[in-house]
Amino acid sequence: MKTLTVIPARYASTRFPGKPLVLIDGVSMIERVYRQVQKSKKSNAIIVATDDERILNHVKDFGGEAMLTNANHPSGTDRCFEVYDYLNADFDLLVNVQGDEPKLAPEAIDSLIDFMEQNPMPIGTLARKANEPSEYQNSNTVKVVFNKQQQALYFSRSPIPFYRDKASSEFYQHIGIYAFKKEVIEELRKLQPSKLEQNESLEQLRWLDNSFNIGVELTTYRSQGIDTPEDINKL
Repeated sequence: MKTLTVIPARYASTRFPGKPLVLIDGVSMIERVYRQVQKSKKSNAIIVATDDERILNHVKDFGGEAMLTNANHPSGTDRCFEVYDYLNADFDLLVNVQGDEPKLAPEAIDSLIDFMEQNPMPIGTLARKANEPSEYQNSNTVKVVFNKQQQALYFSRSPIPFYRDKASSEFYQHIGIYAFKKEVIEELRKLQPSKLEQNESLEQLRWLDNSFNIGVELTTYRSQGIDTPEDINKL
C-alpha cells in the first residue's frame, strides 16, 4: 500500500500550549517525532499538519514537509483529512501519527501498515497489553477493549475492563496511531463529533458511534505521550 503519514501538530494545546516546539535535550518534540517516522520502512511520504505558522516554519527549517491547515478542526484526524484532500495524490493508506510521541518506534508504524495490508478493516490502530496500576487509573492513559476478531468495542480514559470479582489492573493501552484506507476517508470526514467523543475527548469514538469497525493490532511498543510539562521529566 502506498502510504501517506501525517503528523497533526496543534499549537494551542489546553494543557501544554506550544507543545510541539518544546525542546527535549535541544531538539523540538515535533522534530523528534518526524525523525522517528522517517525511519519507517513502509511510509512513502511524511507531512506535518499544523494550525500555526511558528510550527510550519520550524518544520521547514529542519528540512521537513509541513502544511498550514484550518485552525477550527475538532480533532487531529480531521486535520489529517484536510492534508489528504489537498494533496489529492494516489495514496492507498493514510496514517495519523500523534505529534506528542517523541520516542515513537518506527516498527510500530510498520506493523500497523502490515496489519492494514493483510486485513479488510477500514480503520486500524495499535494496543499494548499492560499491567501498571498507576496507568490503569490514569485518565491520560487511554484503554481499549476488543473482541476475538480484534475489532475495537470501546475506548475510554476510565479503567476498562472493570474487574468485579478480583483485584487486577491488566488492560490494553491504546497507542494513538491510526490508519485509514482511502475508500473510507470520504465517509469519515463527513461525520460530526459525537456525544461519546466529546464526553471522553477521544476522536475514535466518533467512528465507533457511526458503526465503523476499528481493527486493533497488538504491539509491545510502550506509548510515552507528552500531555503536560511534567511528562517531559518522566520521558
